[in-house]
Amino acid sequence: MLMLLERIGYDHVTVHGFRSIFKDWARDRTRFDNYVVEAALAHASGDKVEAAYARSDVLAKRRKLMEAWQEFCASKPAAATKDKNIVALRSA
Repeated sequence: MLMLLERIGYDHVTVHGFRSIFKDWARDRTRFDNYVVEAALAHASGDKVEAAYARSDVLAKRRKLMEAWQEFCASKPAAATKDKNIVALRSA
C-alpha cells in the first residue's frame, strides 16, 4: 500500500489513515460485529480469555464485510461530502 501511495505521489499519506477510515465506516455505516472488523484489521483481542477462545478466522463474515467495503469504495461520493479536508486520489 505504501508503494502504491508513493507511485501516485501521495508519499506523505500513511496507511494507518486508510485503516482508520475503514474502522469508522464499519462502525458508523454497517451492522458488522466489532470482532469481524477487528479480525479484518488483523487486530489481536485485548482480552486474554476472549483470545483463548477465538479460534475461528471468521473468513465468511470477513468476506461479506470486504464486499460491502468494496461496494462503498466504488460508489460515487455524496454531494454533501465536498469537504476541503477530503483529498481525491487519482487512479494509478
